Amino acid sequence: MTKYLVGAGGWHYFKIPDQDPLKAYSRTFNFVEVNSTFYKMIPYRTVQSWRRRTPQDFEFSVRLNRVASHKNKLEPTNETFKAFDYTKRMCDILKSETIVLETPEAIEYTPNKIKAIRDLFESLNLDGKRIAWEARTRQRRPPKALLKLMQEENIIPISDLSFKEPLYPTDQIYSRLFGKGEDNIYQFTDEELQEIHARTEKGKHSKITLSFHGIKMYKDAARYQTYLKTGHFPPVTRNQGLNSLKSVLEEDTQYPISKKELLVDQGWKVIDITREKRAHAKELLAHLPERTYNNTEEVIDELRRLVSM
Repeated sequence: MTKYLVGAGGWHYFKIPDQDPLKAYSRTFNFVEVNSTFYKMIPYRTVQSWRRRTPQDFEFSVRLNRVASHKNKLEPTNETFKAFDYTKRMCDILKSETIVLETPEAIEYTPNKIKAIRDLFESLNLDGKRIAWEARTRQRRPPKALLKLMQEENIIPISDLSFKEPLYPTDQIYSRLFGKGEDNIYQFTDEELQEIHARTEKGKHSKITLSFHGIKMYKDAARYQTYLKTGHFPPVTRNQGLNSLKSVLEEDTQYPISKKELLVDQGWKVIDITREKRAHAKELLAHLPERTYNNTEEVIDELRRLVSM
């Protein structure tokens, strides 16, 4: 049976009043991708506290520090080996099976670079930990030599399943989900989450890890998790139609605002058209006349006049 791990890139913004964010997060999801390790070396005592504060079956993945991936670009240097050793130790403490490696587009995968990376991997002792690698490239797909290396080293290829299939068949899927907006500003519709799920069901996998990122990552992960359990998506607001749009606009819209600005700032959010149907707010906002709006009531009154709901 395939094991699904569903969570987000960190728990820091998972806020419930008077509760430890990590404890609250781990009661909601069964997995988290630790991203802070990409930026700095976290003290081991802090990592030990993370493990103590979460259920035994809660799973972590640990992102490799950027010294190895971005500064040294996977050259087999002492710094690179230290970064891997540190990450392996973190995985041991957290009982994690997965090291997340993300490399920049700037790396040129020449024959010499491929050889250097192969030498690095073959010199590592990961004690059974798997590397899940998001190899960002300027091309649509990584070069064949890199894919060959990844397969030979039993690496889990990371892809964003909201855009594309996994790079090659493997026993596990690991996806970092950002969506189609700029600067991670996006929220997934039901249909988009269903497309992601459909891609996870192609082939046989022992484990599927979905790490949501972006401004609405907790809501997206929670809605997908509900879909896994029930086959249905929950609503995103407490209202439907124009009242749902109103509640979304009231969150953080800065007035006065033009129609164009509304579409950019708020159009990516998901609203409830009915209890069973959702859409991006831009589907309604697109009906507005071109002018400046001074408050939410003006927007809703204009749409009430133009849109039959």
